[in-house]
Amino acid sequence: MSIRIVLADDHHIVRDGLRSLLEEQDDMEVVAETDNGREAVALAAQLRPDVVVMDVGMPDLNGIEAARQVRGRAPGSRVVALSMHSDRRFVAGMLEAGASGYVIKDAAFEELARAIRAVHEGRTFLCPAVAGVIVEDYLGRRAATQPAPARLLTPREREVLQLLAEGSSTKQTAARLGVSAKTIETHRSHIMEKLAIRSVAELTKYAIREGLTSLDP
Repeated sequence: MSIRIVLADDHHIVRDGLRSLLEEQDDMEVVAETDNGREAVALAAQLRPDVVVMDVGMPDLNGIEAARQVRGRAPGSRVVALSMHSDRRFVAGMLEAGASGYVIKDAAFEELARAIRAVHEGRTFLCPAVAGVIVEDYLGRRAATQPAPARLLTPREREVLQLLAEGSSTKQTAARLGVSAKTIETHRSHIMEKLAIRSVAELTKYAIREGLTSLDP
């Protein structure tokens, strides 16, 4: 039986290329694709794929938050992170969110195929570019008693932070998340208090620095 895959990447040409390569594999089938994290979560909840290949840097809902929600709404689906970045912040963020694999985009396609098969079998896969020191750093961070500031935020606060950092107004953010503008203002106030930040501009810089929103232009 084929490994059923949902493909999430905000670059159309990347998705097309990956879909073609994946469907050449005898044991793989791409059942859906999307260009954003929020829809990836919905597709995972609806289709219950075996694996979600998730771009880390996507607009609206980044891969880290999307992976966390996929693991909550479709716990049987494994997540393989696909990223341009080997920075330990992104790797640790995806692993903490529940991803089982992490592959750099400039790796050979065979690495992604191996990652998909590995996580489908219940194993963890890190491509060589992020292994070793990244794993040690990740384990060290998990053992730390003092949480990083971003970990003080709730999942909904991280969603609000990303949308505001990407330029959405309070009303637009409220509409996107299906809540009132006052609720978003309350979330923003709590976020700024927790992070000791005083302006939306500083929030944006923080979100980019911490990998909560895409670094792509």
